[in-house]
Amino acid sequence: MKTTVKILQRSIVSLISVAMLFSCANNTQEVRDFLASKNLPIGIAKDAFHVYKDSGRITSKLSTPLLHDFSNRKAHPYNEFPKGIKIINFDGKDSVTITGDYALTYSKTSVSEIVGNVVVLNHKENSKLETSQLLWDQNTAYFFSEKAFTLSTLKDTIYGVGFECKEDLSKHLAKKTTGKLLTKEE
Repeated sequence: MKTTVKILQRSIVSLISVAMLFSCANNTQEVRDFLASKNLPIGIAKDAFHVYKDSGRITSKLSTPLLHDFSNRKAHPYNEFPKGIKIINFDGKDSVTITGDYALTYSKTSVSEIVGNVVVLNHKENSKLETSQLLWDQNTAYFFSEKAFTLSTLKDTIYGVGFECKEDLSKHLAKKTTGKLLTKEE
């Protein structure tokens, strides 16, 4: 009699456990909506390294100690780089390196904001841009900021507040400038 009761109890427990397992369903969209409503990333990557290619040619490399993927946002999906970012863009034999302490990249607009100790180096021209905030329109390959900056070349050093320039630091428009510039007398 006791063994029959034990078998019956075990059967009931097993049946309830199986029923609980089959009652659970993970709808991907429900999980995404839950994460978005709690302002949680859909994915987290540590020590991420990504290589971008175009027609088999490497166009840029991105490395970061931490990446938060918020692509589950319907209106404004984005990626967050809370521990900094390093990007190396290649254009033929030229390369430009961009580093910063924090970054956000919005996938719908292809605009990135890099904040904190931002440094942009053009290795071919030996020019260097330093600022506390940089906005980067990747569609037009253009940098801009309204923050204080220092732009150094082999011959000149320009200080100012507010600037715009091409991604390779050429053709720049500097605002509220001071500095030491080498000029030719005619």
